[in-house]
Amino acid sequence: MRSPKPEGPGRRLELDDYMEDFGRYFWDCGPEGFWKLERQQTFQEPGVESWEAFHRGDWEEALSLLEGQRGHYESYFRRIRGHGFALHRVRCVAEPLSPYLQWELHLLRLKAEYGERTRVLRKDTFRRYEARGTLPEIVVLGSSVMYEVLYDDEGKLAGGIRFDDPHDISEARLAIQEMHEYGEPLGDFFSERVAPLPPPDVAREQV
Repeated sequence: MRSPKPEGPGRRLELDDYMEDFGRYFWDCGPEGFWKLERQQTFQEPGVESWEAFHRGDWEEALSLLEGQRGHYESYFRRIRGHGFALHRVRCVAEPLSPYLQWELHLLRLKAEYGERTRVLRKDTFRRYEARGTLPEIVVLGSSVMYEVLYDDEGKLAGGIRFDDPHDISEARLAIQEMHEYGEPLGDFFSERVAPLPPPDVAREQV
């Protein structure tokens, strides 16, 4: 099995620099597209209204706020298609689902309705890729650049490590593509494992 872990050295970017750098390259992903690997089961997303509602225990409001984002995502993915690329995501999922992941899977299902190509990799499959340690959070933007996305101890976005070596970028993209093929459609997983769940117990949320 291929590993998405880059072999060469990268350059650490603090949060503001990472956000600026990411924004500079995102819209030029080209035909290779955007590939994201998400391994961590819990994050914090302060400033995201739906996440804020989920975090304070208002599940109905969290879902209502997601529904209110349909117009935004319709426009966003139309713009992405206009730039000639697509978004692909591999979401590693361990069960029982963390409260955060239960919320995020509702968000990812919404994004998938407008064009994000997300597949779920269950624990028995993604663990096969972890002989060298826990998988990193990786984003590959076309053939130009890739990042290992970094989070602080509370699960908040903290910056990234940028990699420019063409071999590392190609290998990471191929590894994530392989995982994507092994994964199952988000819609099928959602219907079977997420939709029947009661509202998440935020009190047990841990990073």
